Amino acid sequence: MIMRPEPKGWCPGAHRPMQSGDGMIVRVRPRLSQISAAQAKGLARLARQYGNGQIDLTNRANLQLRGLLPDAVAPVVQDLSALGLLDLDAATESRRNILTQPLWQSGDDSHHLTQELAARLNELPDLPAKFGFAIDCGPAPFLSSDPADIRLERSVDGGVIVRADGLALGAPVALTDAVGLAIALAHWFAQTAQTCAEPAARRMAHLMPNRAALLPDWAQPRVRPAAPAVRLCPGPHPLGYCAGAGFGQISADALDTLADRAPGGLRLTPWRLLIALGGGGDLGQFPAALGLITRADDPLLAVDACVGAPFCGAATVATRPLAGQLAAGVLAPALASGQTLHVSGCSKGCARARVADLTLVGAGGRFDIVRGGVAWDTAEETGLAPDEISGVL
Repeated sequence: MIMRPEPKGWCPGAHRPMQSGDGMIVRVRPRLSQISAAQAKGLARLARQYGNGQIDLTNRANLQLRGLLPDAVAPVVQDLSALGLLDLDAATESRRNILTQPLWQSGDDSHHLTQELAARLNELPDLPAKFGFAIDCGPAPFLSSDPADIRLERSVDGGVIVRADGLALGAPVALTDAVGLAIALAHWFAQTAQTCAEPAARRMAHLMPNRAALLPDWAQPRVRPAAPAVRLCPGPHPLGYCAGAGFGQISADALDTLADRAPGGLRLTPWRLLIALGGGGDLGQFPAALGLITRADDPLLAVDACVGAPFCGAATVATRPLAGQLAAGVLAPALASGQTLHVSGCSKGCARARVADLTLVGAGGRFDIVRGGVAWDTAEETGLAPDEISGVL
């Protein structure tokens, strides 16, 4: 098995911005995956004033400002604090790596468990930067395929389970004990990972299932999660309405427009979708120039593409122009019917760690093709120029 290339740098935050090819990146981690309309408008203003005019939606339901000059970081962080979007310090920010089921309701299990875990972050051990938790205790799990190392989920029998990522089954727990046992599982991981020489031991799934037998008795996998929920898609929704952002990037103008139509604020998802809470109206009334995805069958919903060159120093190819061209052209029927496309600027595959039907990987200014795999798998065809791709698909 080919191992994924080692990522460079760290997970950026607001307290710890990261330099990229297009400037500094500042990441915001909204609590409970939600921002108010005022916070959304504040982020749009910061993107225009200091960044590239765009806001990125990440696969952990976070938001990123890109293209900042180094001397812009301090005023941006100050404004984020004023908007209520800043953690107390970098340590708290890095620990609050919590992905919450985006359709939570006030007072339900997902809401309660997220609040409790956020209040107990100081009980966690030192963990790798990307190590995270998923709180997914609605009637059916939404986040089974999204990045997390420890999962609190609804079980097939209606209870709650703690599940180590990489295992199909979880351990049944009482609701009142769930957060404490998730923290205990994090301590088990930290201790177990110290005994592993391989770098891959920074994620729970890399320890499983080979070390599942070493789990504490209470954490032994016994119960299956409930069947996954039907994925959210653009269109009217009981909470308001849902709109998508191609490649997970939304313009400041589009974010402003959504905020104007969302009296309850915006709920963020790890699927490049936003829910305008409490809004109404026809999604088709959004001006096309805003670039919002308003159709459930839009091919761009099935496409992952990193920022590519020249915006990332690791990339040797431009990614999103080619991805958009293929989605609107030769691959449109396949993508609309459920197939997936990943265009990656390099073999790290930052935009998508899961298998895609077709993956195009930048290498030396050209593209390699991987079918039914990930960006770091062995390519079937190599060294193709962008204008040669369509002819071999």
